[in-house]
Amino acid sequence: MEIIFHGAARNVTGSKHLLKLENGTTILLDCGMFQGLGERTEGMNEHFGFQPKTVDYLILSHAHIDHCGLIPRLVKEGFEGQIFCTPATMDLARILLMDAAKIQTQDTEYSNKSREGKGLELEVPLFDEDDAIAALGLFKTVEYHEEYHLNPDLKFKFTDAGHILGSAAVHIKITENNKDFYITFSGDVGRYGDLLLKSPQTFPQADYILLESTYGDSLHKDAGSIEDALLEIITETCERKRGKLIIPAFSVGRTQELLYALNALELKGKLPDVAYYVDSPLSAQATEVLKNHPEVYNNGVKEVLKIDDDPFGFKGLRFVESTAESIALNDDARPCVIISSSGMAEAGRVKHHIKNNIGNQKNTILMVGYAEPSSLGGRLARGEKEVYIFGDQYQVNAEVRSLKSMSAHGDYEDLLHFISCQDPAVVKKIFLVHGEYEVQQSFAERLKENGFQNVEIPYQHEKVVLE
Repeated sequence: MEIIFHGAARNVTGSKHLLKLENGTTILLDCGMFQGLGERTEGMNEHFGFQPKTVDYLILSHAHIDHCGLIPRLVKEGFEGQIFCTPATMDLARILLMDAAKIQTQDTEYSNKSREGKGLELEVPLFDEDDAIAALGLFKTVEYHEEYHLNPDLKFKFTDAGHILGSAAVHIKITENNKDFYITFSGDVGRYGDLLLKSPQTFPQADYILLESTYGDSLHKDAGSIEDALLEIITETCERKRGKLIIPAFSVGRTQELLYALNALELKGKLPDVAYYVDSPLSAQATEVLKNHPEVYNNGVKEVLKIDDDPFGFKGLRFVESTAESIALNDDARPCVIISSSGMAEAGRVKHHIKNNIGNQKNTILMVGYAEPSSLGGRLARGEKEVYIFGDQYQVNAEVRSLKSMSAHGDYEDLLHFISCQDPAVVKKIFLVHGEYEVQQSFAERLKENGFQNVEIPYQHEKVVLE
């Protein structure tokens, strides 16, 4: 048996891990899109490193695009097997993949206008809506803790990873040569004490663990609460400077956390009286999906629901649907808060909002989660004074701020807590995935200090034999 790491290997996006059994059965864990890697991104998304038609099963940990975003292309290139995920992940994947197909088409058309004028070769989208629809037809849902048999020698189950709605760690039991192998893939691990969701669950003892490591060298310690930080930033930007606050936020998870925190400010009578826009049709749909799955809420949200039947809605909030409405926001000089996807500012409407507001020192761009260093969001968070947007250079005159405590990824204490249910003496090897290499090296040392002596950091397309 072998495992090949085709994505999220010494980087944070493009999650794809291929298990090949001795009998020829092939299982793909996630099929995510690479994001924010500059000029390399396009080529990495065009070539899987394996033949999709040879894959028998796909098991999906959760619906974020860097974990599911290339599923339509996988199907387009010949994959015909079933795709397994939790029911909530399927609900989210349905809207996310259709939206990704639209963004692929729209961004390609927008880019091609410039490329055509410069005499450059025109681009082709990775997939379209027909490909997304075909992919969704292959999905099959499995509940948390349900043991699902793919064949007599291969079964798996999900446990809640606490990252986003429907997110799961995957636990696989493989029998080969009368010997059992237990493999766990963490997916993305959430926070203990998350604003909305239950904490990650314990899981059965594993022989091999694929463990995410996005924040393996960080602690999410911001001074004060998220509510207080948002209040201070909105007051400074919108009331004192009379500017706009632009917040790039992932449509799933981060946007709902922001709305929940802003709603909490209103419940306390502290919310500044300005307009609040969620400029992402996908975010509106994702918010409705979350409302339809109250079983994922933690006790804090359940207490709020006793006094407020909509913890994601408040005075002054408007969901922007049409492109015309989105464009009109750029011509409106009044102070406001605009929450828009994507979280790394690499695509979608937020990229246009940043382009139109980055030159004005009255405005603020607030980063509220992880951004790949090469992405627009990563460059802004790093403090670069000039950035390229849609091929043109812009001066960064707007203030750029970060709120790290809103990350849906666990920090190193959360990750260590997550694997504390494991006996280090039994774990044969931990493979660190979904992280920057320097961060992973630091986290590997922490794991060794906690008794996990065999830790590897695989590189892109590396093949490892499991014994």
